[in-house]
Amino acid sequence: MTATLEAIEVSRTFTSPAGPVHAVAQASLAVAAGELVAVRGRSGSGKTTLLNLMGGLDTPTAGRVLVDGVDLATLNPAARLALRRERIAFVFQSFGLLPELTARENVEVPLRLLRVPGPERDDRVAEALEAVGLTRHARQTPPQLSGGQRQRVGLARAVVARPAVLLADEPTGQLDSATGSEIMSLLQDLAHTHGMAALVATHDPLLLRNADRVLGIHDGRLAEPAR
Repeated sequence: MTATLEAIEVSRTFTSPAGPVHAVAQASLAVAAGELVAVRGRSGSGKTTLLNLMGGLDTPTAGRVLVDGVDLATLNPAARLALRRERIAFVFQSFGLLPELTARENVEVPLRLLRVPGPERDDRVAEALEAVGLTRHARQTPPQLSGGQRQRVGLARAVVARPAVLLADEPTGQLDSATGSEIMSLLQDLAHTHGMAALVATHDPLLLRNADRVLGIHDGRLAEPAR
């Protein structure tokens, strides 16, 4: 199975007064289209740094990150920004919604950035909200929604541009366990339905049962299996 998202011997080292900090060390992984892979690790284990590298938000000290076979290191800043906007979506623990916009308007933001025509934009926003079960809440603003509903808006916004890659950093961190499990199940359904390569970082073992595959990370090093 061809990988949509791939890391090849990726390392990220930061400098500090106490010496070098190896946040990610020689990590290799591949995520295929339609697959949900979870990375489990404690706080500070390197999960967020790994996701930032995989999404092109940070640059490896060594190794390569490929999206659809394209090495991110070969792209200039403008091309990398374009690839992130068109091919990669992020879901955040803090939801990352604009509080003054309705659910519909929040989901619409990526399509406006991509200059998708109005009629198509309306259809795709409606489709994304329906996919996460929020059609009836389209006109509500984030403060009027529950935590689980806000994260569903975040998921709809992530998939509306039909990205190849979905990266989620502790997407259930602010939710109770029952709602968190629902969100993870929805993430899996969206990955399978839309054919995205989904990589999710979490430290909660209760949420891992919906992943197609689980990796562990400790001191920046990946290991499999981790169940």
